[in-house]
Amino acid sequence: MSRRTLALALTLAFAAASASACASEEETNDDGGGGDSATIAFLMPDIASPRYELWDAPLFEARIKELCADCSVIYQNANADASRQQEQANSALAQGADVLVIDPVDSDAAASVVNASRSQGVPVIAYDRPISSTPADYYISFDNEAIGESIGQSLVDHLDETGAEGGILQVNGSPTDAAAGLIKQGIHNAVDDSGYELLAEFDTPGWQPSDAQDWVAGQINRFEDDIAGVVAANDGTGGGAIAAFQAAGVPIPPVTGNDFEVAAAQRIVAGQQYNTISKPIKIVAEAAAEVSYRFAQGETPEGELELFDTPAQLFEPTVVTLDNLPEVLAESDQVDAADVCTPEYADACAEAGIEWEQ
Repeated sequence: MSRRTLALALTLAFAAASASACASEEETNDDGGGGDSATIAFLMPDIASPRYELWDAPLFEARIKELCADCSVIYQNANADASRQQEQANSALAQGADVLVIDPVDSDAAASVVNASRSQGVPVIAYDRPISSTPADYYISFDNEAIGESIGQSLVDHLDETGAEGGILQVNGSPTDAAAGLIKQGIHNAVDDSGYELLAEFDTPGWQPSDAQDWVAGQINRFEDDIAGVVAANDGTGGGAIAAFQAAGVPIPPVTGNDFEVAAAQRIVAGQQYNTISKPIKIVAEAAAEVSYRFAQGETPEGELELFDTPAQLFEPTVVTLDNLPEVLAESDQVDAADVCTPEYADACAEAGIEWEQ
């Protein structure tokens, strides 16, 4: 079974499940699985992206199991519904959750989750996306502002190298996602003083690729041949932008992305997308498990820095272009080269120097 097929199967399974336990009577690793038992809620935002079911939840649960054989994890996915996520948080608290780990659908609306948890003495860890209006107890993510600045600067450098003329379109993420706001700021850090005019920008509701596609289509009609490049905040919106150029029947300028999805890697190989960002989810999922377990044991972990008045731990991303794609694929435990280099892309993969089992 390919990882793409597995992703679909896991998505259906996890979306239908209301909780999953990781308790085991077996011996754990050299961490010993010691300490008191605890219940930890892991609340993710949507099933549109397969990452939460394929990687985040299983990796988080596996690390909790290593740390504590008698601990259990309540997994819930809100399917992009902030109200549903609030209900899931309330349900987890009612089930006796000792810690909530939440990747908020709506960063502002998640303040009510923090307040409800705090009233019961339950710490909250913001995962992947910060909760900006009411400080959580901890925040774990990749550095989202650095992500925006990295993809933006990578694009600007490429335009400089190729002598491109024209301006840049900026396709941001969801206006209700504080992480999208950080990515947006990072993009502006790179683009605003680059010498390339920012032609227009768009905040994409719910990160929906179709909305990004519709907006870019309008800008193609508006600016015609003046678009030198597109800074898109993730692979979904980048894919939507590329689809707009394809539908218009005009050349695709360099387009950025973020998340290192299989489809994005294929577009890079095909010369349709310029870059993406590799963020090994194992790093953040396991870090969140370790911090939440420490909170469950009554500790108060210190952050490496503070963001939104919240102790935070941020990890550095890696920009991926065709130049380093073979190396990144060889080292990735999330994306298989075989999934990227399907028959349609096999020749391009071989030309790029990518090795895979055929």
